[in-house]
Amino acid sequence: MAALRKIVGSRTGLPYSSLLPPALLISCRGITSKLFVGGLSFYTNEKGLSEAFSEHGQVIDAKIVMNRVSAKSKGFGFVTFASEDEAHKALTEMNGKELNGRVIFVDYAKPKADFGERMPIARGPPETAPHSIQKESEII
Repeated sequence: MAALRKIVGSRTGLPYSSLLPPALLISCRGITSKLFVGGLSFYTNEKGLSEAFSEHGQVIDAKIVMNRVSAKSKGFGFVTFASEDEAHKALTEMNGKELNGRVIFVDYAKPKADFGERMPIARGPPETAPHSIQKESEII
């Protein structure tokens, strides 16, 4: 970040923070201004989601999670607000409301689980500890 600040600031003469996308600035503040929205209609798009929540505050970003293979909505998404107060207001006002014919539920977004660069793979039952394996001769 420091290197980017030095390069960008020296070339444009503008303050570094004015050149960053709003979503990047929000991510520095924390996840409390980001809401999880579940129960969405499969016909709800990001523009409609943003418009519905913009009645309760300044929406920075609205994303609907899509299936990678079919490119259809998975029925949930995320809305990022400019402030924690706006996010809280939207949570209390929109939770349990109807949007495009479906009742939605709203909660604070949880941080992503860190799996490194890959997804976790389930590979059967957990292995037993070596000290707990007993031979038949030891049981008798």
